[in-house]
Amino acid sequence: MSDFDGKLAALRATLVAQGDRVLELVLRAVECYFDLDRQQAAQVIAADDLIDRVDVEIERASIPLLAMGIVDEHRIRSVLTIVKVNNELERIADLGVAIAEVVEAYPDLSERTPPTFRVMANSVVGMLRDAVRALGAGNAGLAQEVLSFDDTVSRFKEEITLHAQEQVAAGAFSVKFAFRLMAVTKSLERIADHCTNVAEQVIYLETGKIVRHLPEGWSDPTVI
Repeated sequence: MSDFDGKLAALRATLVAQGDRVLELVLRAVECYFDLDRQQAAQVIAADDLIDRVDVEIERASIPLLAMGIVDEHRIRSVLTIVKVNNELERIADLGVAIAEVVEAYPDLSERTPPTFRVMANSVVGMLRDAVRALGAGNAGLAQEVLSFDDTVSRFKEEITLHAQEQVAAGAFSVKFAFRLMAVTKSLERIADHCTNVAEQVIYLETGKIVRHLPEGWSDPTVI
């Protein structure tokens, strides 16, 4: 194994470990929202410090690899993918923190969360889990499955938004509860968006193909 390949393999392993770390943070953020657990919310917020440090370490370690003069297309794509996915994971962690911060700010709101919200949350956590698995295994097929859930998550968000508006109008939801619910729903939708970005990068790295988002839904990847 060349010096470049050894460093690339080590950096990719660090990235996959970061993905697992981010997945754990998001899972705990969702749990603390359902449980209204302020203590766990504080732990989620604190866990982001390590993710931020590793984010910087990965970015700094990527630059020397690009400076080694490698001309093989797949190896160059590998480094670029690491940089891009690293950024997506850091943003996902920030959104998990945003969910935890909502719990800290509104710990005493007890209205019942609509069932659709729990389904949406589970779907988004599943997307993130599969995106990280696809990254670790270099599995473009699994990455394509992640993309197929994006439109479903968007529909969940629309349903929850409409339900919240109706419940506020009927006096069943307080404005504060609706605000909290929509803030967390928006964070989940954005996590799903970042998961699709990770999946696109996996597909590009492993196949050299670009996934295009058409009005009728995700198409099969097309060669550059």
